[in-house]
Amino acid sequence: MIDPDTAADQRRAEKGVILPMVAVFSAIRKPMRIFAVVASFLTLAACNATLPVPGGGTGQGMDRSAAVPVALLVPHGSGSPDEQKLARDLENAARLAVADLGNVKIDLRVYGTAGNAAQAQQSALNAAADGARIIVGPLHAESANAVAVVMEPKNINVLAFSNNPTIAGGNLFVMGQTFRNTADRLMRYAVGQGRDRILTVHSNNLAGRLGKDAITGAIAATGATPAGSVAYEFSQQGVVNTIPRIKTMAETNSANAIFMTANAAGALPLFTQMLPEAGLSPEDTQYIGLARWDTPRQTLDLPGVQGGWFALPDPARSAQFRSRFEAANGEAPHALAGLSYDAIAAIGALAQSGRNDALSRTSLTQQAGFQGVNGVFRLREDGTTERGLAVATIRDRQVVILSPAPQSFGRVGL
Repeated sequence: MIDPDTAADQRRAEKGVILPMVAVFSAIRKPMRIFAVVASFLTLAACNATLPVPGGGTGQGMDRSAAVPVALLVPHGSGSPDEQKLARDLENAARLAVADLGNVKIDLRVYGTAGNAAQAQQSALNAAADGARIIVGPLHAESANAVAVVMEPKNINVLAFSNNPTIAGGNLFVMGQTFRNTADRLMRYAVGQGRDRILTVHSNNLAGRLGKDAITGAIAATGATPAGSVAYEFSQQGVVNTIPRIKTMAETNSANAIFMTANAAGALPLFTQMLPEAGLSPEDTQYIGLARWDTPRQTLDLPGVQGGWFALPDPARSAQFRSRFEAANGEAPHALAGLSYDAIAAIGALAQSGRNDALSRTSLTQQAGFQGVNGVFRLREDGTTERGLAVATIRDRQVVILSPAPQSFGRVGL
């Protein structure tokens, strides 16, 4: 766990790096009956705590008689069409959340970052001058890092859209689904199924190494046995050259599962074709993926992914959000839009408590968590977000849920 008192100091000396998101939320149309539950108040401590002095990264107080001023930092003004689309969807999702809060009033103020750290930092300073009590966004890890550094002296917490745990801590929370969150869920399931000798296969780049570290941590946390680790050069020839090494290590160490960091846009298709050809049958050596194996849709057609295990957010809730967003905005949401809704809904749920420290770190990290559009989630003391995930497989080119996403953090598996 990152020490909150040192995390901000570390950020002054290093830049954050955004990782490829391992979560691309499912998009199945399904009618939605009611969504107010997302903003409902969940079990909060009943104590009437007072705010510590500013500068401790604990959060701003609230005027309970007025709307809560919330700054939303999104990449409006970016030169990238994809980021412009994402900026619109993040804003529209936030406004949808505000509308769903009922009698909880949020004064949502939107600031463009142009997708760069300098503008994000200036936008945050403008937001603070305008009275913002908490920051939602920005998108990129480097921008989030820059914002958190200047917000810390102002005692303002930041809920960023990144999934990069290396920047988290202190007054900065990352809302995205992290590698460790995914690895923990899959390892708990794997151990429960008797797959407890794990060979890790990862790309030899930053994302691959961080993914490998997440898997290693999850193996240790669940009491499984590491059966070796194989790194590969991030290229087609690199994958081909690695197959014999994977086979030798799997057989030497009696691995009964291979946990891969590869995704469908990278080495996954080649690995899932060549590993069985080399004699590592997925029936004997379970394939597990840190990335989503159901996106893009054509990945489901690959013979090698059939029977593999991966994690995903609650499919029913993800489908409900997509349906609701489409009805309100006339188009499907970006895969990350739900993060914006979740941040606003969490703030609203805390504001409903009526406490003047509702935006403090203590309140933000309350153990019960929140009900989000992709399932239950909670903010952790180390600045990361833990999300309740389902475990799925692919059978006959269809996604099949093996272990449903938990509905609360009191259930088995969390």
